[in-house]
Amino acid sequence: MSGKSQTKYVFVTGGVLSGVGKGISAASIGNILKSRGFKVNIQKCDPYLNVDAGTLNPGEHGECFVTVDGAETDLDLGHYERFMDIELKQSSSLMSGKVLQQVINDERAGKYLGKTVQIIPHVTTAIAENIAETANGFDVHIVEIGGTVGDYEGLSFIEAIRELAMKVGRQNCVFVHVVYLPYLGASGELKTKPAQNAVRELRGLGIVPDVLIARSEKEPTDDVVQKLSLFSGIEEDAIVLLPNARTIYEVPLTLENRGIGRVITQKLSLKSSKPHLKAWQDLVGRATDEYAPVVKVGVVAKYLNNQDTYMSVFEALKAAAWANNYQVDIEWIDAENVTEANAESMLKHVDGIVVPGGFGKRGLEGKIAAAQYALKSKKPYLGLCLGLQMGVIAAARNAGLTKANTIELDPNTPDPVINMMEDQKYIEKMGGTMRLGNYPCHLTKGSLARRVYGNDEVQERHRHRYECNNNYRDQYEKWGISATGQSPDGNLVEMIEAIDHPFFLASQFHPELASRPNKPHPMFLGFVKTLIK
Repeated sequence: MSGKSQTKYVFVTGGVLSGVGKGISAASIGNILKSRGFKVNIQKCDPYLNVDAGTLNPGEHGECFVTVDGAETDLDLGHYERFMDIELKQSSSLMSGKVLQQVINDERAGKYLGKTVQIIPHVTTAIAENIAETANGFDVHIVEIGGTVGDYEGLSFIEAIRELAMKVGRQNCVFVHVVYLPYLGASGELKTKPAQNAVRELRGLGIVPDVLIARSEKEPTDDVVQKLSLFSGIEEDAIVLLPNARTIYEVPLTLENRGIGRVITQKLSLKSSKPHLKAWQDLVGRATDEYAPVVKVGVVAKYLNNQDTYMSVFEALKAAAWANNYQVDIEWIDAENVTEANAESMLKHVDGIVVPGGFGKRGLEGKIAAAQYALKSKKPYLGLCLGLQMGVIAAARNAGLTKANTIELDPNTPDPVINMMEDQKYIEKMGGTMRLGNYPCHLTKGSLARRVYGNDEVQERHRHRYECNNNYRDQYEKWGISATGQSPDGNLVEMIEAIDHPFFLASQFHPELASRPNKPHPMFLGFVKTLIK
């Protein structure tokens, strides 16, 4: 890293509590900078000691978002991609485990020439170098630091961005601190003291924030900004209050209306054109239309204790509905409670069924029962990754193979219609057990899949271990399904659809990851259009 840098940096940190909205704030800043014509990149630095997000429990941490080049990342990268309409790479996700692994490998290789290896300077330098390398070639690079300022595990990242700001020049950096204003019901007021303390904590670590974003559940009173400015030392025009919005996609417009885009570009000495946000304003208008008609979708799932678990699926459904001037009412249906006997009573009231991805045995029989019901009742069905596998099993069972299964659920099934390919069994021994990232898919002429996409070949993101067993493919037509999406060599089933059905479409990949709020994914669009019909 040199002392001067053409790239400008926006560092986003959080205080008071976790889950305060740093990811949405960072993505929104990216949105309004990109709308001014700047070339913007963005990165999440996570203090977890994991190497990546692949092993994190989605029930605790939300969905695992997969990039086009196969990185398993935090769900905030999904926000970044949706808000900024970009495709991020592995370099946009950095976890502590990855940094420490690199530093230890360098130490073992003798890179430090016998010096004592320490958090400062070796770990912090590795972090800063990674950030600078990811920023290379962009006008602005946004860096979100995960966790809450004051967390022990996050201190090396805070120190790294402090050091990096010194190296590239403080005039090339803006520090944005996102805090929370709790509401005290007894006194009926928002309290600013936790936010004041969070700013003081950051200052104690050597970073003076330039912009303060204050989240709250209630609408703040007029004196809150003056109070925050007085006790934090941040100018009033660089403080923005963000009470709960009707939709998260309002946040870029709120930041822009409060002048934060102007504040950031001025502090970074960036010459800026006027922001082009008309399309985004139209999107927010559709997203907040309370009088729009509604379609009801049942999502048959098993991770029900965290709203973030199926974030990309829900956002893709909403985007498809908004594009049709509709709203979508999403009902979570516990897969563990669905059986072949009660599927009709549990699912008949919804307009369509979605079976999303997942891992492990729990809830699989319920998802199979949901797919069986969708096939028999002609209820519109969208299967995502695991949803395709459940659809194949459902078709086989409906056709008489009552013990058909996936080897994930029953390794001894007499009809393993879903299994692990031979080459994957070999790969598993080497530690890499999944297909990850973009792979091509060829679509059959005249198929629903081809009509939905309007193309004969597509690239989509994968994250799965198991595949359709090719030994059963010649029976698909007899089961009432067809493999209408395949790998270019024809060896892997990528998409299936029901032969005589208004809409039963499922993919081995995760189309929700490529959906955008103003550019819905074709599979979701086709699904919602069918529900409207």
